[in-house]
Amino acid sequence: MNSMNLLGIDFEEWYHPQIIQHYVETDNKSFKVVNGLDKILTFLNEHNTYATFFMVGELLESFPEVLDKILSNGHEIAFHTMKHSRLHDINYEILDQELKHYECLTNKKSKGFRAPTFSLDKNTSWAIKCLENNNYVYDSSIVPVKTSMYGVNKAEIKPYMITENSIDKNKSNGKILEFPLAITKILGKKIPSAGGFYMRVLPEKIIQNTIMNYQKQNLPAAFYIHSWELTPEYMPRIKMSRKDSFITYHNIENTMKKMGHLLKKFTFTSFEKYIAN
Repeated sequence: MNSMNLLGIDFEEWYHPQIIQHYVETDNKSFKVVNGLDKILTFLNEHNTYATFFMVGELLESFPEVLDKILSNGHEIAFHTMKHSRLHDINYEILDQELKHYECLTNKKSKGFRAPTFSLDKNTSWAIKCLENNNYVYDSSIVPVKTSMYGVNKAEIKPYMITENSIDKNKSNGKILEFPLAITKILGKKIPSAGGFYMRVLPEKIIQNTIMNYQKQNLPAAFYIHSWELTPEYMPRIKMSRKDSFITYHNIENTMKKMGHLLKKFTFTSFEKYIAN
């Protein structure tokens, strides 16, 4: 199993990303990206790859048939909050209610969690307690390097047992298994390289080297990609600042091709299948 890597698809609508939320009127939210699910499932199927779909709950509320499609293709469903809320914007009670609601929506199939915008940090570590109390098995919200938007500096890079009081180091009494996102070093500086914006902006060679470095250490490289990055045709181009526009749209039309190269070269699977093995 050493050469297995982890693929998580953060399945969300075009208006869910943190950056876009500032620009979108509440009444202007129509579902679009969810129409790209079949394309993504076909893509994974063509590459013999299983993935974990970290799904925003309101999509399952509106499109319950999505659950069956994902599971019947051998993929896993996991939780990405009900409305793509950063943990800083909610509290224990809200997350607890959402987890219980999601349990009903998914027939208790969801055992993994990813915090939107990787918003798990020292101030939001209460979420781990909440996951424990809802019988969750794993989390994948930690980026082991600090960026302007997220990250936990010096967190472990290998999977480890996480607790509310220790989010960066293994705790033997932990109940939740943390799968930190893959990072790399460029000119001695640690940077995220596990997908999303970084996958779109970094040369393919650097991404491949990241994965190879993890494999040399017998570690899984945990990778993520957004539903809207794989289906840019469903992603409206909205007016934003140049910086926000760059972060959101840069090289988006090549994401699927780039991801395809990685899936040909390396083996990826879902978190659930990785844990089972």
